[in-house]
Amino acid sequence: MIDFRNIEYLKFGNIRQRKAYDTLLRLDIMKILRAYTPILTGTIPIAIDVPQSDLDIICECKDHAKFTNLITESFEKEKDFVVTTRTYDETKRTVCRFQSNGFDIEIFGQNIPAEQQDAYRHMIVEYKILKEKGVEFRSKIKELKSNGVKTEQAFAKLLGLKGDPYKELLNLKY
Repeated sequence: MIDFRNIEYLKFGNIRQRKAYDTLLRLDIMKILRAYTPILTGTIPIAIDVPQSDLDIICECKDHAKFTNLITESFEKEKDFVVTTRTYDETKRTVCRFQSNGFDIEIFGQNIPAEQQDAYRHMIVEYKILKEKGVEFRSKIKELKSNGVKTEQAFAKLLGLKGDPYKELLNLKY
């Protein structure tokens, strides 16, 4: 299995993955965020992205003020930079968004280890399903996504999952 905690795998991937790698390197983003155990998640790492897919970087963040300051100092000059901290379901979350090199980039921090966050857990389950189901399944996922269906909903539809697709994917034994 790919070690998604290290972005080196991207430089051997498809064109978009290599461009993502170059963008993240140019921004030095993983090094800047290293104290927060950053992990790139979402559809680009598992090659089911569509043109509007963004680069999602999740982080473990205990001190949101310090995290916000670091992000602001490092990326405030990037296009459309915005950072907010809110509480959702009793969990404080800091989200930063900006654009660079043709990518929308989102940095997400919450006080949960990155590998235990839903974004990472979903990606790992989806990766394993894609490996098991093969090329045709991957093509169907990408087709659904191209038609505006969100990733988890696309998997749920093709797998025949009922209920909340976000929860149901995490309940699968992969």
